[in-house]
Amino acid sequence: MKVKVYVELKKEHFHKDAIDVLSDIADLVFEPLSDEEFKKIIAEASAAIIGLKRIDEEFLAKAPKLKIVARYGVGYDNIDVNACTKRGIYVTYTPDVLSDAVADLTFALILSLTRKICKADKYVRTEWAKGESDFPLGVDLKGKNIGIIGMGRIGYQVAKRAYAFGMNILYYSRTRKKDIEKELNAKFTSLDELLKNSDIVSIHVPLNEKTKGMIGERELSLMKKSAYLINTSRGAIIDQYALIKFLKEKRIEGAGLDVFEKEPIPLNDPLLQLDNVVLTPHIGSATIETRRAMAMSVAESVLSVLKGKVPKNLVPEQVTIFSRKENIN
Repeated sequence: MKVKVYVELKKEHFHKDAIDVLSDIADLVFEPLSDEEFKKIIAEASAAIIGLKRIDEEFLAKAPKLKIVARYGVGYDNIDVNACTKRGIYVTYTPDVLSDAVADLTFALILSLTRKICKADKYVRTEWAKGESDFPLGVDLKGKNIGIIGMGRIGYQVAKRAYAFGMNILYYSRTRKKDIEKELNAKFTSLDELLKNSDIVSIHVPLNEKTKGMIGERELSLMKKSAYLINTSRGAIIDQYALIKFLKEKRIEGAGLDVFEKEPIPLNDPLLQLDNVVLTPHIGSATIETRRAMAMSVAESVLSVLKGKVPKNLVPEQVTIFSRKENIN
């Protein structure tokens, strides 16, 4: 009899190749599910492939057979890792397969803002042929300072793209990366100095107790009036209320946001009324190639556990705990 695997995705959104990897030994159950169907599958599931669902004590209490929570993505702030660890449940994520896609989107937002792409599109559709107004100029990226908050996998890919554009790279990170400094002529600096000196500030840190609200009114007040703020990490890293205030008062030039404090962002949110922001619906990893790679990564993690092996891509908090374990107890 096949084991049950809960997948917090619609079947059409989970790549067929990943389904094929698991289908011989597992019965995959996809969303949407009714409340009763969800309760039943969680009670039986040996594995859960998770998007943004909260995995906490309450969830785990209903999942007595669970052996692995495989996060379909890189951020795992929605998963109580300690609670999983206490129960001997592996937690994995997909850190190595989406950095390029997120870095590409970061630069798409940067270019959309600095070259006023969204405004230009609207101008062509409504005003250009009338000849009644001039379109405002954008700014070059070459020679500008980009401040990267968090020089991990994604931050590094953003830095590589910035270097190719001829930008000066400043970065603030938990640890200094001298190899990246040498490769990309990047400068390690404090957060305050980064904010003061950057023309573009791009956020690439995970959401945790230390980073929640790390960009608030004080930090925004340090930025140049001509600067742009980019966030493709997690919405709660920025105090969204403070950001709206600074954007309305033109105390920073603009913002490009793929993530928000509440998702989906409500249609009456003040951010949606501003013309100096570019907004996307949390699509950092949303490319055909990346979503296949993510699906294959979580499928391989689940397959390893179902075969009694320690999976690859354990979250850092579990690496030292489970790295030498050969079999699931």
